[in-house]
Amino acid sequence: MIDRRKVARAFGAASHRYEAAARLQKITREELLGRLAHFALAPRVVIDLGAGTGASTAALARQFPRAQIIAIDLAEPMLVEAGKKLAWRDRLFGGRFGHPFARVAADASALPLRTGSVDLVFSNCMLQWCDDLDATLAEIRRVCAPDALFIASTFGPTTLQELRAAFARIDERPHVHDFVDMLDLGAALTRAGFEEPVLDVDRHRERHADLRAVMRSIKEIGAGNAADDRARGLFGKVRWRALEAAYESFRDADGSLPVTWEVIHASCFADRRASSLPGAASESVVPFKEIGRRRQRGAS
Repeated sequence: MIDRRKVARAFGAASHRYEAAARLQKITREELLGRLAHFALAPRVVIDLGAGTGASTAALARQFPRAQIIAIDLAEPMLVEAGKKLAWRDRLFGGRFGHPFARVAADASALPLRTGSVDLVFSNCMLQWCDDLDATLAEIRRVCAPDALFIASTFGPTTLQELRAAFARIDERPHVHDFVDMLDLGAALTRAGFEEPVLDVDRHRERHADLRAVMRSIKEIGAGNAADDRARGLFGKVRWRALEAAYESFRDADGSLPVTWEVIHASCFADRRASSLPGAASESVVPFKEIGRRRQRGAS
């Protein structure tokens, strides 16, 4: 179970520095935005779910200028930062000028939207922070109109594997969040009522000089462990040195410490009729159990 209040506090605290620090999220955002080109879309209502500081929202507003664009995030300070991308009139009136979008502070599992009112749900690196994945996906499915597209990215189980293994050598307490497997995500999408989900995986590897830089890179984007049963309390010098020693075993030949991020991409429709949409054929539909893993990518 995820402590959603902890998630909101962490991302709220990171909001002012998030956009500069979230290098991987920028990569995954551009990947998801590029995938939209495979579909013939003319959405009336688009939500950016887990919008953060609004970079994806602004891009969606440019891509779909006739649509109503709504940025939704759990952390209100993130939406404040997103508002800085709007002209002053948009900030006052909810977004009506230029490339506007509205901002709504809400939990993904309880969306303040009408049933069947959304044509495109875009979600970049958000699902891993939901404490009940089935309930969240069911809620997303509820607000989707017939033929609506849901496209998302989330982190997979090898994410932060080096840090998880290093912690495991010093104690048995949970320090790293558990991430959903691609097959489990595909099954959850099907249970929620989405049609023929298509999923694939990328791996990215960041490199840092030392453990402090590793931990700082995680904290700067608000991505700390938010599990209810997470380890709490002070982390003393003795345990820190033990953790440093454990992480040293992963140091690469180039002298850097690696951090692995596994990114799962998913796309699916709210209704089977969507498979006959013009242009949809360019997206290969493969049963998610048969999908292989894409080659590893580096990220620095």
